[in-house]
Amino acid sequence: MNVKKIHASWWRPGRTSGMRRQLLRSFSIASLLVLFLLPSLAPAERIKDLASVAGVRENQLVGYGLVVGLDGTGDQTSQNQFTAQSLKSMLARLGVVVPPGVNPKPKNVAAVMVHATLPPFVKPGQTIDVTVSSVGNAKSLRGGTLLMTPLKGIDGQVYAIAQGSLIVSGFGAQGSDGSKITVNHPAAGRIPNGATVERAVASPFTSQRQLVLNLHTPDFTTVARMVKAINLALGEGTAKAIDGASVQVRAPADPTQKVAFLSVVENITLRPGEAPAKVVVNSRTGTVVIGKNVRILPAAVAHGNLVVTISEQTAVSQPGPFARAGRTAVVPQSNVNVSLEGNRMFLIEPGIQLKDIVQAVNEVGAAPGDLVAILEALKEAGALEAELIVI
Repeated sequence: MNVKKIHASWWRPGRTSGMRRQLLRSFSIASLLVLFLLPSLAPAERIKDLASVAGVRENQLVGYGLVVGLDGTGDQTSQNQFTAQSLKSMLARLGVVVPPGVNPKPKNVAAVMVHATLPPFVKPGQTIDVTVSSVGNAKSLRGGTLLMTPLKGIDGQVYAIAQGSLIVSGFGAQGSDGSKITVNHPAAGRIPNGATVERAVASPFTSQRQLVLNLHTPDFTTVARMVKAINLALGEGTAKAIDGASVQVRAPADPTQKVAFLSVVENITLRPGEAPAKVVVNSRTGTVVIGKNVRILPAAVAHGNLVVTISEQTAVSQPGPFARAGRTAVVPQSNVNVSLEGNRMFLIEPGIQLKDIVQAVNEVGAAPGDLVAILEALKEAGALEAELIVI
């Protein structure tokens, strides 16, 4: 039924005034319900995006190795002795004896550091990506192959073995006259699936009966809403708050049920609490980011630029026409002029919002650096109701 038919059915002659009033009353109630439910339709986020499970984390791995097969762009072993020592040590383990006092000087070998991130729950036999970076003076790792390199954790144990051909996005070229060009960074590359996991990291996930959800951004309001949402979905007493950043959830003891249980928990949605009022200033780049809830108390701001102009002129000084002594000399003359430009004042009304702050500063013509000075002065005067963070 389209709109025209609805209106026709309302007001056709057969309808009584009482029936028309009843229909209008029903539509009015429906409209009020829609307006009442609008706040609940605000964007909500999943618990998966707001928090992580305690103990389910990544681990960093690092190792030292050699990249071979370079096209003359490797380390200059005359300057990097550790590359030659590493090459001799590797050859000795492979049964090749280098005579004493002989230092190999190949240009197709580079000493590198290899690092990777070990994901949670990864098992032996699975593969992970690795990043390879030169530690010597190699010009490029393009076309090189990483030899077998053990990757160790913070405890000194070997958790993965890396080996494979590098993918390097950067490249460089150099002429005989010394001119060169470099695109991106050729001294670092990646090996997709370049390391095989040899050891699994023990996780407390399967042994813990109580799971703890840690918020990425601590907030008491978000914790309270998360506890309420979990208890509403899974029953009262399932979750309880620990502090402003953690929520404890009672989970099943069986690992299979625990996985299914956590799958339900991480997909529960809620509206997180609004972030506190902050003004973040990057003093190096002049970038200013003003949060949504920033407010300013009544204040008057005057901002002007003090301009100092110094001009240098030279004058020639000559002796008099009848002077018997003296000589022509050049005498410098300096002119210093001080002026104040753009000295204007604007008034900030109470309860001003973000858009009003930006508009007022734009009317004055202040640059980002001037805006930083204005915000710092307002904070010192107690007129800025926000945390001012300078990075």
